[in-house]
Amino acid sequence: MSKVTYKGFNADWTCRDFQFEVGKTYTHDGDVKACESGFHSCEYPLDCFNYYDPSKSVYAICGAGGKTSTHDDDSKIASSKITIKAALTIPMLVSAAIQYTTSKCDPVKAQHSKGDLSASSATGYRSASSATGYLSASSATGDRSASSATGKNSVAMNVGIHGKAKADRTGAIVLCNHDNNFNIRHIRASKVGENGIKPNVFYILNDAGEFEESA
Repeated sequence: MSKVTYKGFNADWTCRDFQFEVGKTYTHDGDVKACESGFHSCEYPLDCFNYYDPSKSVYAICGAGGKTSTHDDDSKIASSKITIKAALTIPMLVSAAIQYTTSKCDPVKAQHSKGDLSASSATGYRSASSATGYLSASSATGDRSASSATGKNSVAMNVGIHGKAKADRTGAIVLCNHDNNFNIRHIRASKVGENGIKPNVFYILNDAGEFEESA
């Protein structure tokens, strides 16, 4: 039985010079060892960012089966068989991370969003979502809302109108910019430390599609 995993690719759907295609299944003949051989993917969606920069990569949900080998440092696995099921946008990947994280939480952690693998979501006007645990995920979609993820390797996503987000030095942020009809004009993601993104500083995405510090 295959595992649900997530995989990053170059913009042309290649990985290590191997051409992939959505909807197809691939089989590796030979040894399978994480970081060395086989098809690689991650069980935790946002671990894909460790290997493929969100600003210039594409992502997919996959099914990994056959022989498998796990990686000690994160959720990456190698498998002898992989199916590239469907392409995912970065907001979809972050949403999958929140679902993954929530599934690992007990109700107390899910509510307070302070433990490792915690998840937080806010949808109301001027609402705030905060997650502080290791590998946590924070999501905010309301008008003028704020999303904060300060745990190690955590991601803050805000796709609301005039929304802002911040993350720790090992994290990443995802933001949207909307036109006057509330249609998405830009969407952009970045790791902290790249594209001028500072740790623990709120950012918005301006009308030019550039990150801009926000109070």
